[in-house]
Amino acid sequence: MRIYLTLSEGEKEALEGLLKRSPKPYLRERASAILQIASGSFGNEVANKGLLRRRRKNTVYDWVVRYKAGGIKGLEQKAGRGRKPGFSPSKPPTTTNPG
Repeated sequence: MRIYLTLSEGEKEALEGLLKRSPKPYLRERASAILQIASGSFGNEVANKGLLRRRRKNTVYDWVVRYKAGGIKGLEQKAGRGRKPGFSPSKPPTTTNPG
């Protein structure tokens, strides 16, 4: 499977800026993958050798689809992802009273 992506100069500059200056490592990785795909690399190449760690090619393709749909905002992690905390210091502990 091959995905083609054409970027305008503005999009390319925005992704390069994200790659160089984003405080979030996952955004830098995704921007790098998008730029490599746009320059003609295959998703499999990018997934196996083009990033700091190997990714599944479907993951890279998902990033491209998300970028096409939502731009840079589409590359950000959605709220509510990940493990939920088991303890929140803002809530007082509940005690059970045996009676």
